[in-house]
Amino acid sequence: MTALDGKKVAFLLTNGFEDSELTSPWGAVTEAGAQAVLVSPESGTLTGKKGHEATVDLGVTEASASDYDALVLPGGVVNGDKLRMNEDAVAFTRAFFEAGKPVGVICHGGWILTDADVVRGRTMTSYPSLRTDLRNAGADWVDEEVVVDQGLVSSRTPDDLPAFNAKLVEEIGEGQHEAQTA
Repeated sequence: MTALDGKKVAFLLTNGFEDSELTSPWGAVTEAGAQAVLVSPESGTLTGKKGHEATVDLGVTEASASDYDALVLPGGVVNGDKLRMNEDAVAFTRAFFEAGKPVGVICHGGWILTDADVVRGRTMTSYPSLRTDLRNAGADWVDEEVVVDQGLVSSRTPDDLPAFNAKLVEEIGEGQHEAQTA
């Protein structure tokens, strides 16, 4: 038996994602025994900014946070910007926080959290250019390799993936936290 046997993890992304920020956490959670599911506003095949192709398993309009144990939001400027403009993606993301489920976010993936209004009072990190947006949304932004705050695991860049993956697997293994109320 592995740490995440029986757990189901949604990865929310669209075209333009940072390749390693999908493939590395995906590998970490599946190696730990979880089932990973690619959820997107798009259908078919998505292409990362460096050319990695990934097949969408489920459209975000058909997805429900109640069917998953955790959410991962890979980065990529284009990916992060497109997702935050999609109301269904924002609602899907917010539902994980409302249920107190673990969420992993790296690099520009954090942009959607500002639109979901779920960072107020939380300590987190991101790619440095998101610092002002996250602070304006109420987060206590810090420049650290990985930050964990009530099930929210955040990191800055692909360089942080080893630490991010370790904390992500740990938080998913621990399960739900107290639900956040807006």
